[in-house]
Amino acid sequence: MMSQEVIDVLTSNIDTLWVIDCAILVFIMQAGFMCMETGLSRHKNSINVALKNAADFGVSVVIFWIFGFGLMFGTSYNGFFGTDLFFFKTDKAEYMTYFVFQAMFVATAATIISGAVAERMKFNGYLIMTVLATGIIYPIVGHWAWSSSYLSKYDTAQQLLNATNSTGWLSNLGFVDFAGSTIVHSVGGWIALVAVIILGPRIGKYSDANKGKFTGSSFPLAVLGTLILWFGWFGFNGGSNGAMDEVVPLILINTFLAAAFGLLTGLGISYLRYKKPDPFHIILGPLAGLVAITAGCNSMTSVTSIFVGIIGAIIAIVVNEVLNRYEIDDVVGAVPVHLAAGIWGTLAVGFFSDLSILDTGLDRFSQIKVQFIGVLSIGAFTFISSFVILNLFNKFYPLRVSPVQEELGLNIAEHNAVSIEHDLISILDKQSESGDLKIRGPQDPFTAGGVIGLYYNKLMSKLETTEEEKNKWRERISKEVKLAVKVQENFLPKRNLKNYPVHGINIAAREVSGDFFSFYPHNDSIYFIIADVAGKGIHAGMVMAKASTLFEVLSQSKVDPDEMVFHMNNDLNNTKTGGMFVTSIIGEYNLITDEIRWVNAGHQPAIIRDDNGKYNQIESSAPPLGVIKQKDKSIYNVNKMKLNGSRFYAFTDGLSESLNKVGEEIGIEGSIDIIEENYNKDTIKQLDDITKTVISDSKNQSLSDDLTVISIGK
Repeated sequence: MMSQEVIDVLTSNIDTLWVIDCAILVFIMQAGFMCMETGLSRHKNSINVALKNAADFGVSVVIFWIFGFGLMFGTSYNGFFGTDLFFFKTDKAEYMTYFVFQAMFVATAATIISGAVAERMKFNGYLIMTVLATGIIYPIVGHWAWSSSYLSKYDTAQQLLNATNSTGWLSNLGFVDFAGSTIVHSVGGWIALVAVIILGPRIGKYSDANKGKFTGSSFPLAVLGTLILWFGWFGFNGGSNGAMDEVVPLILINTFLAAAFGLLTGLGISYLRYKKPDPFHIILGPLAGLVAITAGCNSMTSVTSIFVGIIGAIIAIVVNEVLNRYEIDDVVGAVPVHLAAGIWGTLAVGFFSDLSILDTGLDRFSQIKVQFIGVLSIGAFTFISSFVILNLFNKFYPLRVSPVQEELGLNIAEHNAVSIEHDLISILDKQSESGDLKIRGPQDPFTAGGVIGLYYNKLMSKLETTEEEKNKWRERISKEVKLAVKVQENFLPKRNLKNYPVHGINIAAREVSGDFFSFYPHNDSIYFIIADVAGKGIHAGMVMAKASTLFEVLSQSKVDPDEMVFHMNNDLNNTKTGGMFVTSIIGEYNLITDEIRWVNAGHQPAIIRDDNGKYNQIESSAPPLGVIKQKDKSIYNVNKMKLNGSRFYAFTDGLSESLNKVGEEIGIEGSIDIIEENYNKDTIKQLDDITKTVISDSKNQSLSDDLTVISIGK
């Protein structure tokens, strides 16, 4: 017979091998997260999502090695955080194994955040958030609950880590979270919630046209990621036991059943709601079941684990709907799955676990009470600390990419993927910083970005010519008149608008300024803008180019007018424009419903002429674009009405500040008189006659400012 010493050595080796194998399974979960997040994100962000999943793993492991492990498992300071074991080093196999397994857990907590903030967060900002999550928040709350009780499986590790002096305050109370429903998953979920609140939703996510849904690049890839996560979860929960003993089979079957019934719950709810299987529900269901059972998989019966998995899936789906109702944009459902289901799973330990297995010495009511204390304390600490730090950081280094970068996609904006759109944005940024008018952008008549580049290059050529003409003052006046006309024409709509009852006209004055209008047609609607940059000359032309580009990009994605104005305002506010701002009216006209909706940002009132010839001025108190950075879009009110034979007019101050025959400004009322005087069912002729009247009435027979007018309606 083998001696007891030999048996202990073999048992120790088996346990070590089991934990190593489980650590490898948890590592495979990183690939699962990558597949799921990439599949649920749009194709233009796939590279960014994949790279974040790889980068956060490396960052989290390094940070955990430097000081995270010490904060979590070092000698305790009053039960709140560890004070040693930094730059962890050992020659003991058991300790090495334990560090590797814990490093996989901290990487999981970081990756949870990645999917929630996908498609609009800067890569560098995400890495900073990873350092915050894995280097500070996760180790501290982990110390509260796991610094001693979790190490009880490792007798030799206890000796190294002085576990008797490393007891966290939650562990002392009797808090139990076996494999991390709260410590890993809810912590990641809380930070993800803070991040998506600070970042705001993706542009157009909740617009009327998109109805709150963006289609991911590949649901099959997302489902593959879900299955990989399911597979890796056996290591996540099984390895948390710390040994290969008779408890492991119970852990594995409970994990398996909770996920399976979670999947069936998601499938059943999707049939009830949509009469067909919804892929997102089928992804949420099993993941929520897995998160929920993680806290008590070693202390519940199989029947109880089924119940926990079902309730976890229901909670995740309900919370996902609540988030969408309040326009909190979580791309992959990280908050519903990891936070909501994680809270439920942790509380379920108190309600349903076998108290003899928990071995906390508490009765049922006391155990439930302690579980609530753990959930609330960890949640409050994580949410408040991450909100304060990230919000403060966001004020000095914006965490979100610009609207143009977001619409082009983070593959281009963050990782230099080759495309005309990316090259054009790079040129715009370089030109804004250097002021070099000789720089030209890429142009291609067969792509949207290339067409913008074509017209932008024309503008820069004219502006460059204007600069050279400064020293030729005798010829400047006559040449700038011709120049301004051509520059402004470059920003007029070049699309076929024959089937749309929209028209516009722009007559340039003596100098290059910032008036422009544009239309962007879709099959059943058309977006429009009329804008006036408060300034003249080269800088006004560059601001006009930026505003025009933003309108083109956002209109393409059918972003609601108020959201469009909100993002344009903040982007222009962040742009160095020499104090210039843009007054604008931006809106959408629906050909099917005959409804027009628009937002007025500091512009002159919109004018509505009904079919009886009566006029109505619709004012706005909203500020111009680019003056102040706005926190939300509520400041920009959306005006809505059905035209029903009425006609919508908007014009710049080139009309209202023009002079009448006696040399006085005509104002808004005078502008209305000119519109009515020249009213014609042929809108093109009417706009042409309006400009002729203004020019004719001016004393010097010329315009003092650009004249821009648009008309919408039959």
